[in-house]
Amino acid sequence: MSVLLITPPMLQLNAPYAATPRLTGWLRSRGVAVQQADLSLELALRLFSRRGVAAMARALPPRSAVPSVQAFRRRHARYAAAVDEALRFLQGRAPQLAARILTRRWLPEGPRFAQLADTAGLLDLTPEEFARHLASLFLDDLADVVRDGVDERFGLARYAEHLAVAATSFDPLLAALAAPPTLVDRLLARLTIQLIRRTRPTLVGLTVPFPGNLYGALRIAQTIRRIAPRTRIALGGGYVNTELRQLAEPRLFDLVDFVTLDDGEQPLVCLEEHLRGRRRAARLCRTFVREQGRVVFHDAAGCAAPRFRDLPAPSCAGLPPNRYLAMLEQPNPMLRLWSDGFWNKLTLAHGCYWRRCAFCDTSLGYIREFAPDTADRLVDHIEAMRAETGVSDFHFVDEAAPPALLGALADRLLARGVRIRWWANIRFESVFTPELCQLLARSGCLAVTAGLETAHDRTLRLMQKGVTVAQAARVARACAEAGLLVHVYLMYGFPTQTLAETRAGLEVVRRWFAAGWIQSAYWHRFALTAHSAIAREPERFGLRLLPYHTTFALNEIPFAEDCAPDWLPIGAALRKATYNYMHGIGLDWPVRRWFDEVTKPSSMRQPG
Repeated sequence: MSVLLITPPMLQLNAPYAATPRLTGWLRSRGVAVQQADLSLELALRLFSRRGVAAMARALPPRSAVPSVQAFRRRHARYAAAVDEALRFLQGRAPQLAARILTRRWLPEGPRFAQLADTAGLLDLTPEEFARHLASLFLDDLADVVRDGVDERFGLARYAEHLAVAATSFDPLLAALAAPPTLVDRLLARLTIQLIRRTRPTLVGLTVPFPGNLYGALRIAQTIRRIAPRTRIALGGGYVNTELRQLAEPRLFDLVDFVTLDDGEQPLVCLEEHLRGRRRAARLCRTFVREQGRVVFHDAAGCAAPRFRDLPAPSCAGLPPNRYLAMLEQPNPMLRLWSDGFWNKLTLAHGCYWRRCAFCDTSLGYIREFAPDTADRLVDHIEAMRAETGVSDFHFVDEAAPPALLGALADRLLARGVRIRWWANIRFESVFTPELCQLLARSGCLAVTAGLETAHDRTLRLMQKGVTVAQAARVARACAEAGLLVHVYLMYGFPTQTLAETRAGLEVVRRWFAAGWIQSAYWHRFALTAHSAIAREPERFGLRLLPYHTTFALNEIPFAEDCAPDWLPIGAALRKATYNYMHGIGLDWPVRRWFDEVTKPSSMRQPG
């Protein structure tokens, strides 16, 4: 009996997604033979290679007016000659190539390099960092060629995402899977065949954290069905946990055998026992199966998940850090953290300690069921992961890291002499005093991310955020004065939000950028999810649910709101203003001007 855990394409290429290392550590502690593979990374390395670039050139249409394709056609031999070494440089395996890259004569420069004309005077990078920025733009150019000339569904951080977003029917996915495979599909199939023949698993677990991973997961499953029909396949992950909780589509089970919900530890143990003949299907844990042509959900009594604080450290065995790419696409010091370098990923606590925000999935276990670990056990896990990977950089991937636990962790790191660099997501709680922020910085904290959402007190109260703008400002300032980078998540289009409130929120953001309290920010459009408090009481928020029908996925619910502003141009104005603020531009403009500017041509730079 052996288990193979796979991350399907596409995800960021600097580090493995957190799911398979966590499950690998757990299964190994139970004595299960388990291996893991990151086919998102492996597909990128196969595609962006000398042979892959040659295949891209052959796959392009005879004629194309798209700039990325035209630039590639003129210099595809130079791309092929440079690509292997450029990726070795981004992997940290060939640092000596920095000088060659900096000549600006070795790497062919396509349309992505045009942005250097705007940002050259704003870059605060060392020569080595600038070389990685150039190599990252080179790779972005190649990814654009794939998207524009080979497979329009491809992106470096997602693949065929549109097929899984609001997928009310399984038909489009089936049609895509039945269509002639693209170059990307064929490379993924070859990687899958090689992996299955090498590992010969009894059970394959496919994690689908986001919509942009579902198609790749199903392509992998399709290939396994063809070459190893006796291998069992399970599907799980964040997308499944939120979108497929009411699964009734039997055709999905032509490709997979099991679909599991929520934390994967206990469902996988039960599946392993089931495949050994030690557990009946009716006693599986939070698992959909197909029986007599119908989808059936099994969640037997006595299948309680292990306590979070009893889980072992995640294991990255089989995922060597020197194969991942340190991409420096965004020179912004905060935005760089998501893709620049390998981060060991660790969770400090299960769930969210606040779990009251009206827009959040508070009815689901990954938010609702809060269980913190202890500071000493966390330091033990940090030391174990550092010893395994050789990397001392950590990203704590909690929904919201508990302040008291962060303080205790910082104390224990310092007391035990464990030197690491780390960053985490927090809430703007008043307990993040200047003293606590300074303690976190001394323990190795580099940055925090946090949700400011609408940046207006009335809507913050309505969404039960539990913070005020003034309180958040004090925390942002305390973080900045301690030397921490700060990224802010923002939301527009929240129910009953007005244009005046939105402008007031942007004014808050402008002041924070001008004061140096935040380094980056991102606005997203409000979405009504099926598992939120707003979905349970839409009338309290002034919303009317619109009719909808689904035979497959369900997460985002259509709604109407009387007298709502036209959020499309407003969202464009917010993103444009914030993008310029991140570059130090327009900080002395009145915020109203951004809303005027967005409706007419402008020389100001647009969001990338």
